[in-house]
Amino acid sequence: MRLHRTFALAAAAIATAVAMAGCGGGSTGTTSSSGSSGSTTITYWASDQGSSIADDYTVLSPELAKFQKQTGIKVKLEVIGWADLLNRILAATTSGQGPDVVNIGNTWSASLQATGALLPWTGQNFSSIGGESRFVSSALGSTGAGGKPPTAVPLYSLAYALYYNKALFRQAGIAGPPATWAELAADGKKLTHGGVYGLAIEGASIPENIHHAFVFAKQHGCDFFDSSGHPTFTMPGCVQGVQQFVNLMGADKIVNPADAQYDQNQSVSDFASGKAAMLMWQAAGSNLKAHGMSPGQYGIAPVPVQSGAPGQGTSVDSMVAGINIAIFKNSRNLAAAEKFVKFMTSDGEQMVLSSKYGSIPPISSALQSPQFATPELSVLRNVLSTSAAPLPQVPGESQFEQLVGTAIKNLFADAAAGHPVSAQTVQQQLASAQQQMSG
Repeated sequence: MRLHRTFALAAAAIATAVAMAGCGGGSTGTTSSSGSSGSTTITYWASDQGSSIADDYTVLSPELAKFQKQTGIKVKLEVIGWADLLNRILAATTSGQGPDVVNIGNTWSASLQATGALLPWTGQNFSSIGGESRFVSSALGSTGAGGKPPTAVPLYSLAYALYYNKALFRQAGIAGPPATWAELAADGKKLTHGGVYGLAIEGASIPENIHHAFVFAKQHGCDFFDSSGHPTFTMPGCVQGVQQFVNLMGADKIVNPADAQYDQNQSVSDFASGKAAMLMWQAAGSNLKAHGMSPGQYGIAPVPVQSGAPGQGTSVDSMVAGINIAIFKNSRNLAAAEKFVKFMTSDGEQMVLSSKYGSIPPISSALQSPQFATPELSVLRNVLSTSAAPLPQVPGESQFEQLVGTAIKNLFADAAAGHPVSAQTVQQQLASAQQQMSG
């Protein structure tokens, strides 16, 4: 249930979509229509949130039937994997052959906002779904560029945490989870032996690379973009953050070199099977359960910081992760689409869907339900509210993810091959990415 697998041509497609912003977007009638009985049908593109696409249909189908029973509006569902979702959305923004309602990774919000194809959530539109004040402020921070109406509203919220294998920690004589990166590196070295590594990562995953590099850079005082939205990839803090992240494999040697090729949840499998003692992941509980690991086998803590205590609001230890839901503004069924968004973000539906997906409701009232007070969700909820920051809300964010994420993938390949990951090497990779971004 994670923001994964953007397609390689996504950055170029974003640029094309922005240039063609006036060309369309939303349903033209081919994907959304009225049935022969006169009832309205809307099309919904859902992101892959469960353990499989088949699992998503199992979760969502009864909820959509519930919505139809309440409103008479039928929802035509298509679940789209992360490898294809962004490009499908971008094609829809330029062709006009899109759905009525779509899930988007919240990090894409500003980029898709720039296409002009999605419905702006003005105060009037927010009032149709119960008002903006219902939503958690940190989740609203990842719905589009500042100073403009959001082009999506939060649907599922997530945050990163550190998961650790309790048995492996006991065997290594480690009393509890590390709070700083120095402690994590030291613990990781104690845990790395006999085919077990201290930490599992996904070195070939563009989104994972960006999410972690963003946190490391923030902890070194760098945002990757300045206040005017210009890239600052080569600033010292960004270079230091990326170098520290990659050197968990390189200089620290607490990550298996094979992880440089991981990009499909293999790190979760390694953690669940005891091949790695720690994992940094978004709401991993349901995923770990699917891999046969019970909650009693692992602990959960905030991701480490440079110094001090994480999760206290003084240091960023997670990006604001999650899924937003949006409406194509050229939909012929805007009223029905707004009713559907209202249903999906209602307190009752949020408690059902978040419970099934292991996510955090971005609705303040739903979030207070006792069912979200589990040890895992309590940590994630605190991180999201006190120490998480949104990725840069700039039009070029998707291009940034692709370029910098690929640069980090290359650096992990260097580390896996035994090549030193120096500040100069990192700066060269980031300078190349920034040059392409600027061009």
